[in-house]
Amino acid sequence: MFSPSVQDSIAVIIPARYASSRLPGKPLLDLAGKPMIRHVYERASQAAVAAVWVATDDERIVAAVQAFGGQVLLTAADHPSGSDRVAEAARSLSATIIVNVQGDEPLLDPQLINQVAAPLLQDPTLPMATAAHPIDNPAEMQDANVVKVVCNRQGNALYFSRAPIPFDRDCPFNGPPLLRHLGLYAYRASFLQTLATLPPTALEQRERLEQLRVLEYGYPIRVVITEQAAIGVDTPADAERVRQLLGQGRHE
Repeated sequence: MFSPSVQDSIAVIIPARYASSRLPGKPLLDLAGKPMIRHVYERASQAAVAAVWVATDDERIVAAVQAFGGQVLLTAADHPSGSDRVAEAARSLSATIIVNVQGDEPLLDPQLINQVAAPLLQDPTLPMATAAHPIDNPAEMQDANVVKVVCNRQGNALYFSRAPIPFDRDCPFNGPPLLRHLGLYAYRASFLQTLATLPPTALEQRERLEQLRVLEYGYPIRVVITEQAAIGVDTPADAERVRQLLGQGRHE
């Protein structure tokens, strides 16, 4: 647990848009009697942070968050990425570290929020951190929806890809496990504003992974390795799986 002074420097922002291509209205999906955005918000509120905000461009999401007493910021509708939406919202906050929590992970472990923020507190030169966990399901290695990351000896990301990296030429998948990237980011607030001004890059556009912009411009991303698996909601089948887990008490 962080000290009160450190805790006051961290804010969580949850970007949430209504117009998801694969699952429209995703933040408002009913999961065990609550909209998904409420599950994410309540999870994030259990972390040692000063505040939790939802950043959205949709009045329906604003109304849903206000209905359960959450804090919400209405942002522009034309942001190209979640990070850009978070950057706009962060301008109105005083926190020095911003944690971007994806709005489609209703079973997120709150402790992971503080684990991802910790490297920025420990090293004032780091602009950004994220998380990953070992892949134990062979099908995920080949799944383009599962983003992989490889790191250098300092624990910083070398590359993110939808392809199975690193590729083992001689003994496929018999070496150390591949790492699945979790869509959770901690930014130094000043760097987040810098990032929002950088034009998209070639690799970012090719892989459709906005974090590659950071690497292409030469900034480091520290990767926190966790054993926690990600359970996100991208499809109706994912939503049903989460409903079952919540019914089994995974919301405790």
